[in-house]
Amino acid sequence: MQLLKGKHIVLGITGSIAAYKACTLIRLLIKAGAEVQVVITPAGKEFITPLTLSTLTGKPVVSEFFDRRDGSWHSHVDLGQWADLMLVAPASASTIAKMAHGVADNMLITTYLSMKAPVMLAPAMDLDMYAHPATQANLDILRGYGNIVIEAASGELASHLVGKGRMEEPEMILRHVIHKLATTNELAGRRILITAGPTYERLDPVRYIGNFSTGKMGLALAEACALRGAEVQLVAGPVQLATFHPNIHRTNVESAQQMYEAATQLFPTCEAAILCAAVADFTPTSCADEKIKRKGPISLALEPTHDIAAALGQMKTASQRLVGFALETQNEMGNAREKLTRKNLDLIVLNTLRDEGAGFGHDTNKVTIIDAQGKTEYPLKDKKEVAEDIVNRICTLLS
Repeated sequence: MQLLKGKHIVLGITGSIAAYKACTLIRLLIKAGAEVQVVITPAGKEFITPLTLSTLTGKPVVSEFFDRRDGSWHSHVDLGQWADLMLVAPASASTIAKMAHGVADNMLITTYLSMKAPVMLAPAMDLDMYAHPATQANLDILRGYGNIVIEAASGELASHLVGKGRMEEPEMILRHVIHKLATTNELAGRRILITAGPTYERLDPVRYIGNFSTGKMGLALAEACALRGAEVQLVAGPVQLATFHPNIHRTNVESAQQMYEAATQLFPTCEAAILCAAVADFTPTSCADEKIKRKGPISLALEPTHDIAAALGQMKTASQRLVGFALETQNEMGNAREKLTRKNLDLIVLNTLRDEGAGFGHDTNKVTIIDAQGKTEYPLKDKKEVAEDIVNRICTLLS
């Protein structure tokens, strides 16, 4: 899904070794649907060529005030009115200082001073330069202007020192841009509970009963709801994926019992819940204090876990909405409809391991959304697009 479709972005590139990352950033922005115009400083051209950048964007790179070939003027004023966002990445210490104090000695700074749209910048420099009081004071000035500073990351720098100062990765910068430009107000003021990922039921200090859920679908739903203005309460099992949007408030849990306790505590304050987690149906009756040794056959005593969907279905008030998930391997439609009724759900999202590319571990999914009136089948899609389809239905439920 092209979340930045139709958006105009001025990308400012300055004299930093991190300028090479601008190529990846341009590709990501264009893939998300944006139209990108590069403005580069003279020092920036020492690190990356305008030919490379213009090839990626399909637009001539703007660097000088006048075209030396024909004397035509590059209008920074027009760029300021054209853009939906100005993004300076990488932003060197020199450019940050010039932006803070209005030193309009190159095309990038004059474009910045003419910019009508929001401005983001991603600093990139050595750790001592970044930590210097002058640099931090300049960043504070820019924040005071309303500019958004994407904090530098920590790691190995071009100097081979290790510390804070490297430009944030292009994928993370893209997320900042999407969250700034793609957020809508459809779910503004709504509080939505989402469960995601697997649960682990401990057998002993080193082993557990679990499943193959990665949490990708649940976290995509959390991001999709947050992008539409919702305040998201995310209860996540043991997953390696990060969440980013400031509207997502994350509670990390491990076991089905912990997820049950968190979900039942949060649900009364929410207007809707999307129960996407692959919660264990059974848990060991006890967890061994020491690692279980290999001594031949063993027997495990298991007991049912709490059914979170059923519990929330009993708690649900007339104004709340509840969406469940069903992953089935047989009699898919019949089992899903039975769960919809028995657990007092408003919608149930059915997926099956029979569909290639769907289910655990994939970036894609193929679902059928079922309610009391019928079903809607969707083709195989990226999980982010599937999340949009589900959130569209939730918006309808809450309208």
